[in-house]
Amino acid sequence: MRQGPLTGRYPAAAAMVVFALVPYLALSAALAPITPIIARDLHMSLQAMSLGSGMANAAYAVGTVLAVLLAQHLPQRRMQVLYAALLVIGSVMAAAAPDAGLFVAGHVIQGLCTSLLLIAAVPPLVVGFSISKMRWTAIILNICIFGAVALGPLVGGIQAQANGWRPLFWIIAGIAAAALVLSLLTFQDAPPADRTAPRNPLPVGIAAVGCVAAFYGASEMLTRGFLDPSTFVPWIGGLALIVILLVYQYRAKRPLLCIRPLASTLPVSGIAVAICAAASSISAVGLAAVLLATRYSPVHLGLLQFPEFGGALITAALLGLVFRSRGLHYLVLGGMLSLIAGILLLRSQLPPTSGVMALGSGLVGLGVGGSVAPALFIAGFSLRNNALQRVFAIIELLRGVAAFMVGPVLVHVAATVGGNPDAGTSAALWICFAIATAGTLLAVSLYALGRVRPPSPSLEQWFSGAAPGWYSPPLLAVVRKHPGEQVLSEPLARPSPIIVQDGGPPARDGARRAADRSPTAGS
Repeated sequence: MRQGPLTGRYPAAAAMVVFALVPYLALSAALAPITPIIARDLHMSLQAMSLGSGMANAAYAVGTVLAVLLAQHLPQRRMQVLYAALLVIGSVMAAAAPDAGLFVAGHVIQGLCTSLLLIAAVPPLVVGFSISKMRWTAIILNICIFGAVALGPLVGGIQAQANGWRPLFWIIAGIAAAALVLSLLTFQDAPPADRTAPRNPLPVGIAAVGCVAAFYGASEMLTRGFLDPSTFVPWIGGLALIVILLVYQYRAKRPLLCIRPLASTLPVSGIAVAICAAASSISAVGLAAVLLATRYSPVHLGLLQFPEFGGALITAALLGLVFRSRGLHYLVLGGMLSLIAGILLLRSQLPPTSGVMALGSGLVGLGVGGSVAPALFIAGFSLRNNALQRVFAIIELLRGVAAFMVGPVLVHVAATVGGNPDAGTSAALWICFAIATAGTLLAVSLYALGRVRPPSPSLEQWFSGAAPGWYSPPLLAVVRKHPGEQVLSEPLARPSPIIVQDGGPPARDGARRAADRSPTAGS
């Protein structure tokens, strides 16, 4: 098996994941202040810029599903290197673009390859090293995914203050190149996850059509009414296709995405929280910032949003502290309550003062950092670890749709409702509050109706691949006829491999024999 010189080195593998995910996620949040500058230089309308960003976000959502399909039949680590190389190409295309077409194409490639790398590289980082490293992986993921998004407005503000955009894009290309180099240095060849899996491209096709249609409709809301047929029809049609994808995969005998085993109390609660937190958090801070765009310089406005990054750092540290305890569940609850408080604070005074904006951003940062990543692990611990790649895929698909598609809708509400920007923003923030509150109440209710006392994860059991990290009761166990029935037995019959790369406990023999067939092989 061919190996790179840094194979098995956790710091190098973790750095590769960070460099692979940060460029697009930070850039997606940094675009707002520099969008007019890009549009001016490339002779694009703001509507064209909105459509380009929407297609890049659609590519990010679709890539989560495509990555799982490709991992089943193609060598996973070789594909990971290919994804990293394409990310570099897309980043260079966007940075050097002389016209709108090349810029949009490069940005779409950035979105697609980021999600491909997320699904290909993160699960091996979680299960490919010893248990002692999992706490650090959780911290890194929290900072990497949500910290990057929170840092975006300040980065974009600094670049906008310099009246340019290409330097930022070239820096992004450099970070992507570092990810490619690290993917080669940490390379360890590995076979496909499951050559016997069906070669069924239909789930990817449904996801692609649904995401493109939904994001197209959301992007068109910048200049068209919500009920305009060219906006509403693709938007609602795309959402319907995503629902059809979930139902189809739930009923499939050999699904690509593991929907059925997630249909129990803890995974559904975690996914609901992740979707609602993603949908409400990014929109809330962005809506408040729009009202202040004419009052402060881009850098000043970015600094007012910087406390959101601080909140992400604090919750990352808290996640590391409670990762192996029942406190993981309470961290999610605390995060959602902080998110709700931040939204209410931002809405309490419109336009917000500098103090209100900074404090509200910090509370929102605490909220999203304390809810989404912990909720993702709550869902992951509810299944055996050989399902982790597909669990990440479905959660990131839904989170990506919620995070990137709801924003344009709420911006449209803020611009058209109430007769003035303050009234429209107030209405949009009430919607954010309703989404966050609904997600919190739904999760708490599911715990109550499932007779769940927040458990501590058995990481040794989960890490062995023999069983989930805890028992997740069936949905609504209190009102079901057979509340003791377990809804966890997805046909993931193969045991999970545990390939320890840093001197941790040896893998089980059965796990090693299944290593070349598991979705997490090749770590």
